[in-house]
Amino acid sequence: MTATSEIHSAASASVFEVRNPGTGDLVGTYPVHTRTDAVAAVERARAAFGWWSELGYRERAERLSRFAGVIARRMGQLGAVVHDETGKPYSDAVLESALVLDHLKWAGRNAAKVLGRRRSRVGLLSFNHAASVEYKPLGVVGVIGPWNYPVFTPLGSIVYALAAGNAVVFKPSEYSPGVGAWLVDMFGEVVPEQPVLQLLTGDGSTGAALCRAGVDKIAFTGSTETAKRVMAVCAETLTPMVAECGGKDVLIVDADADLDAAVEGAVWAGMANAGQSCIGTERVYVHRSVFEPFLERLVTRARALRAGIDDGAKIGPITMPRQVEVICRHLEDAIVRGGRVLTGGVGEISGQVVQPTVLVDVPEDALAVTEETFGPTLTVAPVDDMDAAIDRANASRYGLSAAVYSKSRGRDLAHRLRTGMVSVNAVFNFPQIPSLPFGGVGASGFGRIHGPDGLREFTYAHAVARQRFAPPMQLATFDRTAKTDALIAKTMTILHGKRHLG
Repeated sequence: MTATSEIHSAASASVFEVRNPGTGDLVGTYPVHTRTDAVAAVERARAAFGWWSELGYRERAERLSRFAGVIARRMGQLGAVVHDETGKPYSDAVLESALVLDHLKWAGRNAAKVLGRRRSRVGLLSFNHAASVEYKPLGVVGVIGPWNYPVFTPLGSIVYALAAGNAVVFKPSEYSPGVGAWLVDMFGEVVPEQPVLQLLTGDGSTGAALCRAGVDKIAFTGSTETAKRVMAVCAETLTPMVAECGGKDVLIVDADADLDAAVEGAVWAGMANAGQSCIGTERVYVHRSVFEPFLERLVTRARALRAGIDDGAKIGPITMPRQVEVICRHLEDAIVRGGRVLTGGVGEISGQVVQPTVLVDVPEDALAVTEETFGPTLTVAPVDDMDAAIDRANASRYGLSAAVYSKSRGRDLAHRLRTGMVSVNAVFNFPQIPSLPFGGVGASGFGRIHGPDGLREFTYAHAVARQRFAPPMQLATFDRTAKTDALIAKTMTILHGKRHLG
């Protein structure tokens, strides 16, 4: 019995349907798992954790490498599932699947170096001790995944949690449960011995049940508002969590930027996946000296793209029907407040298909500038200098990612941005680099996935101090004398009491 079928056999009678957002065709039917189902899954995971953690780093790395091999060989199959459930173009679905492979290999190969035991330095008063620290797996990690990147994003938590030695219970979005089922079943082929990675399907109630089921940590990816609700549930049991939330990401174009590259970056970061990317660009600030040529090229490029549900469309439909309402509200608010649509707009929306939209003259306090739109829209504004661009970029309550285009000052401008990640003269590059942490600040969440930080996110630090020989002065005793106290005070004054001038 596979991990998926084992869960399904215990499922409640309640089910939900998944439909292709472009065609409305029925893609699949899945159970809404209950609190009982979640508790049972976590109990199985607890037992599996003991076996998986004892395998050791090398064996876990080998299994993760084999999992990468399965995904690579069946990438077309996985891409088809992603396309059917989310509506994104098949080629983009396959690309998403490909991007996770380096992470699988990196996490497995580097877990021992990042998490394994290492010596720590000791001080003068503890010179007779040896000290070490290592990072041990938490146990069972619950992962609540999103629908916009249903392969790459949840695996960013799952892979690193597994590499660290944890077992995982995965609850994918109700819009992409088939992708989650595919991943869990394929992992079961390379780890058939124990239910190290299990699946729960359902809506928000299932996610809440997982949070209450006794997991040692929750890894959540989704909107900031939903993250607050997840945090409230986790707070009931003091269950820690990592929150990868939304953004209102900015792209800055300096006077010396390569305008063609900047235009292509803005269009891709803003329009790819129908703008449904947490790290997708929604605000663009351009140095006034190059604003007009940039804007002209941007509008021309955006007009050349087309959203649709056919194979020729470069942009797919909006996955969640209610998100179309958010997009319309933001666009209408921008127009009422003086904004102008140069291409796209509300009039170009048909069902869940939203055409690429570029707006100018939008006030900084409009919804299209302050709140996450999550659609293929860009607001573009001129700035007198890069100081103004940085100030506007950092004025947002979000702080996930940003992009900077500048030939001479890219690194300096990136340094001044209050975001967890910055791309310089490119977009969407940092998620592709497994050694870099992924996450934001402010309303964009907390904690990190990917890289060494992502491995440590699913562990706890285990420190050991071992006395090697008896000290000449015994400090941890009630028999400590006044002479010893005086000697300690004198020693500390010599070491640390030097008066610094200036």
